[in-house]
Amino acid sequence: MPAFRLIDAKLPDFGIPATRPELDRSVYLARFAALGRARRAAGLDALVVYADREHSANMSDITGFDPRFEEALLLITPDTTPTLLAGPENLGRAANATIEVEARLYPPFGLLGQDRTKTPALAEVLRNAGIAANQRVGVLGWKYFGPDEASKPESWLETPSYIVDTLRQIVGADGRVVNANALLMHAVSGLRAVNEIVQIAQFEFGAVACSEAVKAVIANVRPGMSEFEAVQQMRLGVLPHSCHTMFSSGDKLVGLNSPSGKKLAKGDPMTSAVGYWGGLSSRMGWLVEDESELPANVRDYVDRLAGPYFACAAEWYETIGIGVTGGELDALARRHLDTPFFKLVLNPGHLIHLDEWMNTQVYPGSKEVFLSGQAVQCDIIPAAGPPYYGANIEDGIALLDDKGRAELKSDFPDVWNRIQARRAFMGDVLGIRLKPEVLPLSNLAGAMPPYWLSPNRIVSKA
Repeated sequence: MPAFRLIDAKLPDFGIPATRPELDRSVYLARFAALGRARRAAGLDALVVYADREHSANMSDITGFDPRFEEALLLITPDTTPTLLAGPENLGRAANATIEVEARLYPPFGLLGQDRTKTPALAEVLRNAGIAANQRVGVLGWKYFGPDEASKPESWLETPSYIVDTLRQIVGADGRVVNANALLMHAVSGLRAVNEIVQIAQFEFGAVACSEAVKAVIANVRPGMSEFEAVQQMRLGVLPHSCHTMFSSGDKLVGLNSPSGKKLAKGDPMTSAVGYWGGLSSRMGWLVEDESELPANVRDYVDRLAGPYFACAAEWYETIGIGVTGGELDALARRHLDTPFFKLVLNPGHLIHLDEWMNTQVYPGSKEVFLSGQAVQCDIIPAAGPPYYGANIEDGIALLDDKGRAELKSDFPDVWNRIQARRAFMGDVLGIRLKPEVLPLSNLAGAMPPYWLSPNRIVSKA
C-alpha cells in the first residue's frame, strides 16, 4: 500500500507578521565577545573578516553591517576598537554598525572607475589596525576546506589574494595566515550554528515572506503568462535575498534558472524558489488541473515520483530533532530515493541562516548532531530529469528545547501561535507527526501541490 495519497485540503491562512523582530545591540556585543573567546581558544592573535555582496553573512552576524555593491573588511585585534574598511558607497552604513567600530574608507573596495587617487597602502592600513609581524591571523570569508580537498586545509583561503598576500607580507608566510571560517560556520561548534531566540523569530519573518511568495505564484500562475508575469505574482521585495529568485518551466527545466520571457503552456513542468535572510521555500509542480492533463508518459507522476518523494520528506520531518545525527537523515533519504530513477543530489538537509546554506551535518556516516537553537532546511533534491523532472518540498524549521520554546512563547507569542498552527496542520491534515522541538517556520508547512491549477489538491501521508 502506498505511504501517500492525494487529498483536497485548503492551506490555512497562518498569518503574516506585521513587524520584523530586530536584534538589539546586546545581541551583537555578546556575539563579538564569544568570537573573541573562540579566537583565543584557537590560538589566533587577530581576525580578518571579509565580505562582499554575495558573502556577507559572517560580517553581518558580528556587526549588523553588510556591504552593498562593494567589499568590506573587519579587522579585529586585541585591546583595540575593530577597524571596518568600506568603499565609498558603504562608509556611512559601516559607521552605523551595531558594535563600536572605526569605519575607514578604503577606495579599492569601491566599484571600478570610482576615485582611488587617495588610496592608502593596504599594508599600512592593516598595521595601523594592529596586524603585526609574527602574529597568527585567522581569515573569515564564507567557506573552509577539509583534508579531502587539501593537504593543508588551513592554508586554503577563498578571500581575495591581494588581501591574503598583504597579510602574509606583514605577519610572515609560514602558515601564520589561516582559514578561520569554522569558528563561525562549523555545523555544530560554529558560533552561527546556534541562534538566539530573537534570531529564530527574525528568521520566521523571512521564512513567511518567501513561502508566501511561492504560495502566491502557485495560486495565480496561468497558461499564457510569461515566466516574468508569473513571478510578478510573488510581490517580492520584503528583505534582502539570500539567493536569486528562481523560476523555470518546460522541457529545459532547471531549478536554479531565473525567469525569462518564455510563455507558459498547459502541461508544462515548472519549479520556483524564493530565498530571504533566514528562509527559503521551493516547490515543483505541473501546470495542469489533474493527471489527465499531464503528458501521456508522466501521468503516473504522483505515484512514481511525487508521492514517494513526499513520503521521504515526511519521514525526514518526523525524524529530525535535537540529538539526531546528520547521518540518520542522510541514510533515510538514501533509503527512499538513492536510485537511478530519483538521482538524489546534494545533502538532504542543511543549516540555514542569513546565507541560504551555511553548513550541514547531513552526509553519509555523519555523527554530528542537531542542536537546540539551530535553523534547518528540509532540502531533498531528486533530479530525475525528463520526462518526470523532479519534486520539491523545501522549507525551514527551527529546533528548540523546552527552555527555548518557553522563551519563544513568552517573548514572541505571535510567532509561537503561527508555529503551533503549522504543526497542527502538518499533523492533522498531512499526517506528519513532529517532535515537540520541531518548529516549522514556513507558511507552506509541508504542503505539496503537484498540480498548480488545482493548488488545494495536495499530497499527504496515507
